[in-house]
Amino acid sequence: MLDLHAYAREALSFVQAHAHYAPYVAFALAFCESLAVVSLVVPATFVLLGLGPLIAAGGVPLFPVWAATAAGAALGDTVSYWVGFHLKGSARERWPLSRFPEAIARGERFFHRFGTWSVFFGRFSGPLRAFVPLIAGMFAMPHILFQMVNITSAMAWALLLLGPGAAAVKALGW
Repeated sequence: MLDLHAYAREALSFVQAHAHYAPYVAFALAFCESLAVVSLVVPATFVLLGLGPLIAAGGVPLFPVWAATAAGAALGDTVSYWVGFHLKGSARERWPLSRFPEAIARGERFFHRFGTWSVFFGRFSGPLRAFVPLIAGMFAMPHILFQMVNITSAMAWALLLLGPGAAAVKALGW
């Protein structure tokens, strides 16, 4: 069984000891967090939440870490979108997606209900974040529209994860 607390502690300890790697770690975590299925087994959100205060306390500028987090999230969703776009309906029968039929069905209902907005709002929901970009690709959402919403939501999501912790550390003078 994967010990999520131990994983989070190790990742945060690494960043604390090697602050100059923070943007790379943030990129990798956000990328994994945004990939279909992979995001269900990589608890990156907790680590990214803890990264905000650490980078501020360590004197690492927020902008490069925020940009890397947003880029990783947008790229992860783009990969998921293209997988869905190329596999179309057969994605449901392919491993490992075939192991999550209810999650895909829930994502499809969300996508059909909210359309373009589902890509934006799905980013902020862990279970949906794993499947909405894939489903947007399966249903051939126009690529340029997907990317506009994908990049915008990735930038907002990254700021929401990193910003409050970094701002609190600065405000408290730690």
